[in-house]
Amino acid sequence: MTTVSRVGGMETRWWRDATSGAAAGMVSVLALHPLDVIKTRLQVQDGVDRRAAAYRGTVHAFRTVARQEGARGFYAGVVPAVVGSTVSWGVYFTCYNNAKARYRRARDLEHLPSHLHLASAAEAGLVVSLATNPIWVVKTRLQLQKKTSQSEAANAGVRGGTAVRPYRGFVDALAQIARNEGIAGLYKGLGPSVFLVSHGALQFAAYERLRAWRTKPETTFTTKTDDPNGPATVPPSAFECAWLGVASKLFASTVTYPSQVVRARMQQRERSVGVRLDGKQNAGSGSAPNAPLYRGFFSSLRDIIRREGASGLYKGMVPNVLRTLPSSGVTFMVYESVRSFLGEDDEARRR
Repeated sequence: MTTVSRVGGMETRWWRDATSGAAAGMVSVLALHPLDVIKTRLQVQDGVDRRAAAYRGTVHAFRTVARQEGARGFYAGVVPAVVGSTVSWGVYFTCYNNAKARYRRARDLEHLPSHLHLASAAEAGLVVSLATNPIWVVKTRLQLQKKTSQSEAANAGVRGGTAVRPYRGFVDALAQIARNEGIAGLYKGLGPSVFLVSHGALQFAAYERLRAWRTKPETTFTTKTDDPNGPATVPPSAFECAWLGVASKLFASTVTYPSQVVRARMQQRERSVGVRLDGKQNAGSGSAPNAPLYRGFFSSLRDIIRREGASGLYKGMVPNVLRTLPSSGVTFMVYESVRSFLGEDDEARRR
């Protein structure tokens, strides 16, 4: 009976975690995708001369995309973004909460210490990275496609739409990358993605600490003092969870953002095809002299620092913060709200 009950509880918890996480991921992407497009465009720009860059800053990037591509430009890559975020958060919260429950049972703990929250989040992050990296490669490629006029394409030495806008959508991009670049192409940027597992681990450990700090003892007249599970507590409200998500995200982003820049550089298309983001033509069949190819995590890190300085590792940080902080707040608010609506079990309440 105990085994059946435990298995049934795990199945119910899995369904709640997956549903709550998927809903949170979908809502946050739909609300804030334009900022993600701007962030990605800024991240992949090489060089230090802002005057020659296609986008000279966050505001200029918004104006340029609006003028050249219209409203649709702000939602480039939205399909893989929604698919990726929905799947990622659904899987992440499921794996994360299952890992926490496993550690809690194995060590007979009521509440987990921070290092086990870190370990649980790292486990979940590794699973999500391996499962969803192809989706993020496609999203990055679609976000970097610019709508270029026929004359601009001709000046670049290519026929309009052939090399500048090679993907017709999510499925077409997935098929083209797999056909032309193989499985390795779908897993470009996996190295920094795995390193970014530390981002989620740091954020979730910080969030759990902040959430525990904001959890208050219940002080109503109906509180049971003989409850075998201990005194009842009141968790933070959905609004409070949003701010806790923002604070934990800011902490993790500051530490790990350079890895996101390296990943974006690695996931973009090879520079020998089409037009560079700064509008200049690539040299022949090879890459332009000042446009290196990013093939490895550490070599890319060294190259960015050498050519652009430490500030190059924080390109796109402004739109990233403008997007990820509200996104994190929305994600945790929606997750906690949906999970509360679906009903929490004792395992979840212990965190």
